[in-house]
Amino acid sequence: MKELCFATNNRNKIAEVSQMLEGKYKLLSLEDIGCHEELAEDQDTLEGNSRQKARYVWENYNVNCFADDTGLEVDALCGEPGVYSARYAGPQRSDADNINKLLESLQSHESRRARFRTSITLYLDDKEYQFEGIVNGTIATEYKGDKGFGYDPVFIPEGHDLTFAQMSAEEKNAISHRGRAMQELIRFLQAQPKL
Repeated sequence: MKELCFATNNRNKIAEVSQMLEGKYKLLSLEDIGCHEELAEDQDTLEGNSRQKARYVWENYNVNCFADDTGLEVDALCGEPGVYSARYAGPQRSDADNINKLLESLQSHESRRARFRTSITLYLDDKEYQFEGIVNGTIATEYKGDKGFGYDPVFIPEGHDLTFAQMSAEEKNAISHRGRAMQELIRFLQAQPKL
């Protein structure tokens, strides 16, 4: 089976993406390739962060890999938290703290429109490729559901009544930002003569 490193140690992301790959590739984590350092995410765009992580793994471990960065962009907050979504409430990177800060920030705003955007950078045999996935939606006024991670309990995708955290993994992956970006990546990989 072909191997591909996903430049993360986030087990939720690994599980989510492994399911999308449907056994076509053996997905390796950073730990699997012996990378134990924390990868920098200090760029000011999602694309920059995903590129920075994927390039680091390729250059230092010589492994075909891809990295992602995701941001929640809220219209009423001028696109915040955006590239700072994971550490919106501080360096502790707590999902609950981030959600609480978001809900508090939106209290005085009527519009709750938002979008999730994922940028994926693939390094394949020393060539770089980028993919993007976007899903529009709204921010709920309170937590709903106990599945998923990050902002899933308060994000309601357009055309749905449930938050991502109320959906099954299959339902979420079919419409999510990461799911859409991954489908672009998977279509690209399937078109390659070899990996």
